[in-house]
Amino acid sequence: MLSHNNQKKIALINDFTGFGRCSIAVQLPIISYLGVQCCPLPTSIFSNHTGFESFYFDDYTNRMDAYMDEWKKLDLRFEGISSGFLGSMEQIQFVEKFIEQFQTHRTQVIIDPVMGDNGKAYTTYTKDMCQEMKKLVHYADILTPNLTECCILTDTPYRDEKWHNNDLFHMADKLSKSGAKKIVITGIPMGGYIANIIYEKGLEPKVLKRRRVGKERSGTGDIFAAVISADAVNDVPFEASVKRAATFIKQCIEVTENRDIPSTDGVCFEDVLYKLPRS
Repeated sequence: MLSHNNQKKIALINDFTGFGRCSIAVQLPIISYLGVQCCPLPTSIFSNHTGFESFYFDDYTNRMDAYMDEWKKLDLRFEGISSGFLGSMEQIQFVEKFIEQFQTHRTQVIIDPVMGDNGKAYTTYTKDMCQEMKKLVHYADILTPNLTECCILTDTPYRDEKWHNNDLFHMADKLSKSGAKKIVITGIPMGGYIANIIYEKGLEPKVLKRRRVGKERSGTGDIFAAVISADAVNDVPFEASVKRAATFIKQCIEVTENRDIPSTDGVCFEDVLYKLPRS
């Protein structure tokens, strides 16, 4: 009998953006490079991302069920399910349904709760959507929030001043109690460094720091989640995966700064993809 399941696959539920190097456009080539077949399921189509003054947008919500049904007909099975930006309550609920229908004992679920940044939720995110995203956390084998998203998910007031490690560990522990098994809180400013908090049930939490380079750019969170997702299905240890992702993003930013690329245009990951070790 013909099988479509003789290679590791990740179902990637995210938006597709034609210009600006973010979401599916950066995640697909990175996941593929790391030896995993990437199967995108678009939540929406953008000509370029919302950081530009204008953009074309096509909401894909009403097509997602039919898209998923065709995958069910093919009996597709996934070693990974990875979700990114979700633009509505219906899309968050769709991801919950997708996980329930496709998850098996061998499936790693990676949730990147793309909800906000710099202390504020995105304007598209309502209180009801934030509450629904908390339910989605329950399904996560791996959760990759930034500091803002971590605060939203744990009902913790955001602040600009220095965070103590114990405060960050406490938030990670709270997320773990919500169901997430492995958590990395990303992009925490610590003086001249950017830190990631690594939390795994049963292990001591850790702080991993790298020296800050360049300016903030679109798409780096998507790149981070892509490396983490591919590594998860390739059985790379979680801490090693976080280190790999952070190092790769630093290399991406460095080469992008050298090219004098506008911050809206993302990072030149193409220039340094060969430096990303394959497992």
